[in-house]
Amino acid sequence: MAESVGTRNATQAPPCTVVIFGATGDLTARLLMPAIYNLSRTGLLSQNFALVGLGRTQQSDDAFRQSQTDAMKRFVASGDHGGTPNPLDEKAWDFIASRTSYMSGDLADAATYQELSKKLDQISAKNGTKGNVLFYLAVAAQMFGPIIDQLGAAGLAEEKDGYWRRVIIEKPFGTDLDSAKALNTRVLKVLNENQVYRMDHFLGKETVQNIMALRFANGIFEPLWNRDHIDHVQITVAETVSVEHRAAFYEQTGAMRDMVPNHVFQLVSLTAMEPPNSFDPDAVRTEKSKALQAIEPFDDDALRRNVVRGQYAGGTVRGEAVPAYRNAEGVAPDSMTETFVAMRLNIDTWRWAGVPFYLRTGKSMGRRTTQIAIQFKGAPLALFRDTAVDNISPNVLVLQIQPDEGVSLQFSAKRPGPEIHLGGVKMDFRYKDYFNAAPATGYETLVYDCMVGDPTLFQRADSVEAGWSVVQPIFDMWKNDRSAPLEFYPAGSAGPEGSDQMLWRSGRAWRSLD
Repeated sequence: MAESVGTRNATQAPPCTVVIFGATGDLTARLLMPAIYNLSRTGLLSQNFALVGLGRTQQSDDAFRQSQTDAMKRFVASGDHGGTPNPLDEKAWDFIASRTSYMSGDLADAATYQELSKKLDQISAKNGTKGNVLFYLAVAAQMFGPIIDQLGAAGLAEEKDGYWRRVIIEKPFGTDLDSAKALNTRVLKVLNENQVYRMDHFLGKETVQNIMALRFANGIFEPLWNRDHIDHVQITVAETVSVEHRAAFYEQTGAMRDMVPNHVFQLVSLTAMEPPNSFDPDAVRTEKSKALQAIEPFDDDALRRNVVRGQYAGGTVRGEAVPAYRNAEGVAPDSMTETFVAMRLNIDTWRWAGVPFYLRTGKSMGRRTTQIAIQFKGAPLALFRDTAVDNISPNVLVLQIQPDEGVSLQFSAKRPGPEIHLGGVKMDFRYKDYFNAAPATGYETLVYDCMVGDPTLFQRADSVEAGWSVVQPIFDMWKNDRSAPLEFYPAGSAGPEGSDQMLWRSGRAWRSLD
């Protein structure tokens, strides 16, 4: 049984109505509604809770409830997201379904928002939600600005009489630095920063949240968390899936836009941030933003040496043949879109000077894994000069984000026998072995935090722009210099050779994906 120290039980969220824009889409059925269901199961939803689905499809309240019920039954039966297949918790689901309604409308039409305003007034009077409203934008990114404009014009973003109005915006927040700045400007004309919750669902992962606990609640780690003791940091976000049926979208996006300024940089900032002076949301987010702002800008020479882009060719992933990206429907035969990107970052702070951060992310790779590996500097061999020891296994602290969330530490130990031979050994901590974690999509914490007004795990405007600022020179080079190399790697591999060479030049190597 794990010991719980310094914990506090989560309190029930306040009364509110959740309005889901794009309620008939895949995100709602696959992730958002299961998250709300899990909150209901754990008793974290207020008794004065209501939900409004808003979409373009014409259907009745009953038809929408039934479609979501069918999707929820498939979810619990599948055992997705770490759960064990089991029957639907009828009581928890009925609580949500009985408080769910639907309305159809054109999201660009002011009349839709006038109708929504009336509906929210009726719900507040009936269900006692007290005017608190959480708007969730589960829609295409190009609709973020227009929807927020309309919320403002209809008076739906206005906070009064002690009631709150908050908006969750899914990624991608912009497609480059200019568009991110423009969207921030547009949003903040209607909403205050404390009303805006920029979602990155990676931050709902338990191990991501545990990074700060690991660093700041353990006296053995934080004193070593600096350039004096750490050789380098590796962050890997590898996917086995190909672009599948999303090729048309991916052609306009690529691995860099899809993953790096959001998911990957969130892991960078949590690893590199300075200790905040408290766990106040703004204190934490300020330190995260400062870490990103301290990343050294790329010049042309650094771009060519320290950024590698790749695209998967044909190969085999988990025993199944995968055609080349360029053979996918909707992809140009000479496409330069990257499905893999690796880079070396330098963070110009006292803590991290001289410690490289190596990042890689890609599709159709040999194994699905997300991890942060902290490799410590090696011990001197002088003590072992008269022994059979000719090298020492590096000390590596690995934070495994997914799958099998946990933390491991590798160190050296003497092998049994009369002579001194060293071997690398590993201590493993897995969440499932110590804690009775309930099945989760990763959205539960984030939705709950928005309901209670805790923005710690959401991105602030300056953090979003800091991330885009780092990668914008890369986009500019790829756009303006067609000679910038694009390497190919077999599907099912660990990426292109240039990614390995980037580390080899400094005598380092990527951790194996196996």
